[in-house]
Amino acid sequence: MTLIIDGNHVAAITRKKAAESVRDFGQRTGGQIGLAVVLVGDDPASAVYVNMKEQDCAEVGIRTFDHRLSEAATQADLSKLIDDLNTDNSVHGILVQLPLPQHLDEEAIIAQISPEKDVDGFTPENLGRTLRGLDALRACTPLGVMRLLEHYDIDVEGKHAVVVGRSTIVGKPQSLLLLENNATVTICHSRTQDLPAICRQADILVAAAGIPKLLDADYIKPGATVIDVGINRSDDGLVGDVDFEAASHVASAITPVPGGVGPMTRAMLVENTVTAAQKQCSQA
Repeated sequence: MTLIIDGNHVAAITRKKAAESVRDFGQRTGGQIGLAVVLVGDDPASAVYVNMKEQDCAEVGIRTFDHRLSEAATQADLSKLIDDLNTDNSVHGILVQLPLPQHLDEEAIIAQISPEKDVDGFTPENLGRTLRGLDALRACTPLGVMRLLEHYDIDVEGKHAVVVGRSTIVGKPQSLLLLENNATVTICHSRTQDLPAICRQADILVAAAGIPKLLDADYIKPGATVIDVGINRSDDGLVGDVDFEAASHVASAITPVPGGVGPMTRAMLVENTVTAAQKQCSQA
């Protein structure tokens, strides 16, 4: 019988532990952990994600500072806001909801965020420290995937992991975290030849391509663990990069969409915010 990996359950455990850490922080410092949330424009999906993240923070006792800029905001407007947040001692984490409107330089904004407050784990410094195996605030989605594997006692050591997707948000950092835990990692992408054959070699298959139901049963080795990072809107609602119905007949364990990796991404954002606050407090 295929194990359905329950991201909601593991996320709830993560938030509960985070709430304990938030209370401890308040007792030790007399202060409150703060997360600045920046949303530019009026994209409905981004607004929904931001609201959910703010609700998660409220649940564990993290204060959120809501900054919503109009679609017409300039690079200078956003840059000044980031500068202000970097120097605001009441703000321990900065979240800039992506994607930004096309007229803004996303990479420049990410690089401007103080690495100590980069709770998304996207800055060049945090990604570089992750690459070198050093202490860093790490990308939330890959971190959440590793937490799911750990919770369900799915050992990656010595296993062949295939990551489909090479983004700096998921694919590349995911491969680094799997390598760090002694997996043998193959990264696939849009120009990979014979993708199904490579995916069928995977003991652990991570789908992060952003293409609805790209991977069906033909891509999956019998007994493999399948982690579906994709969140795609369709006429049938939210679907992943994996054809769940077909894959669940072949895999030994699989994440659903929704209810798999998505809740873990938000939970790790909360955990990263707590970690960032604790580090800043210890350095003060």
